[in-house]
Amino acid sequence: MTSTVSPPRPGFITRLALLYAAIFTLGGVQLPFFPVWLAAKGLDERAIGLVLALPMLVRVAAVPLATRIADRGDKVTAVLAASAVATVAGYGLLGLADGALAIGAAFALASFLYTPVMPLTETYALRGLAARGRAYGPVRLWGSLAFIAGTFAAGAAIDLIPHQRLIWLLVGASVLIACAALSLAPVNVAGVASAHAQAARPRRGLLRDPVFLFALAAAALAQASHAVYYGFSAIAWTQGGLDGTAVSALWGLGVIAEIVLFACQGRLPRALTPLPLLALGAAGGALRWVAMAFDPPFAALPFLQLLHALSFAAVHLGALGFIAHHAPPGQAATAQGHAAIALGVAMAGATGLAGVLFASFGSAAYAAMALAAIVGCACAGVAYRLAADAAA
Repeated sequence: MTSTVSPPRPGFITRLALLYAAIFTLGGVQLPFFPVWLAAKGLDERAIGLVLALPMLVRVAAVPLATRIADRGDKVTAVLAASAVATVAGYGLLGLADGALAIGAAFALASFLYTPVMPLTETYALRGLAARGRAYGPVRLWGSLAFIAGTFAAGAAIDLIPHQRLIWLLVGASVLIACAALSLAPVNVAGVASAHAQAARPRRGLLRDPVFLFALAAAALAQASHAVYYGFSAIAWTQGGLDGTAVSALWGLGVIAEIVLFACQGRLPRALTPLPLLALGAAGGALRWVAMAFDPPFAALPFLQLLHALSFAAVHLGALGFIAHHAPPGQAATAQGHAAIALGVAMAGATGLAGVLFASFGSAAYAAMALAAIVGCACAGVAYRLAADAAA
């Protein structure tokens, strides 16, 4: 029988790594320092929390639209490139906005254009790498390295330029994403279904599958538990006397920890299948946020940042591994879209709440994040039990 898999094209791994690097260069600037730009534009903590929640809300509309088009026409590469190019215009408009309402509206538009990029990239990567027999982690780690570079570049810039100009670093990073997306080789996503999905018995619709729903809840809650950290750690640390370089170093240390886990993905114990790995990551997040709730001294922060390997990287690998094995053939992008929406809804609520909690309680707001991680760990346990019962 004639294979539907496209023959490997030289440069696939390199181009994919460059795309991850571009995406996470933007993340390395935006996550720590976009709140600083918002504060420089005159927004208070509550307004910052609301603005930061916008990408999680708009993805509920943007991601299903993009992933549905990508799955129906097997056009993942084309839809990804279109979204990336449109993002440049969205961030450019944001750079020209002034006032809370205008900034919120422009950021909502930029986020609508940008939020499909990551789930489409993950779909493209998982299927293309599977066709070539390559592991995900060693390619994805280039994104983490670029995140560090973006964070340090922004950390240096924050000490050299007016904070109101930080937005143009995001515009530049979005240009890099567009260039990388336009360079991608097409991959037949529908025809490169994993052996696990091909061998699986027919499943109910994804949104009627309790194993899928509990796993998504676990991943969403565990990742959303980072809301206080993402939104307000840089503000808290700079208010506590740390300069931009020190803040960048702390963020970079956390990302180095995730890089190590990504690089070692192929050597993890066999017992750490996706759902146990997801549960372990959520448990690590709970430990991290409990400690952060007590406003630890600077000397303790580097050690707590190492837990990013669990709270983020283990959760990410567990969730992606579960989706890759569990999604039926022809629904890869749709499954990634459901995951992105679940994360978006959870992160939106957590981010909006984080602004209120941080304004009222400061670092004690991390206690709510610890609770979210604990519930996420429990959901992963339920998903594991249901999957085991179904396989029995």
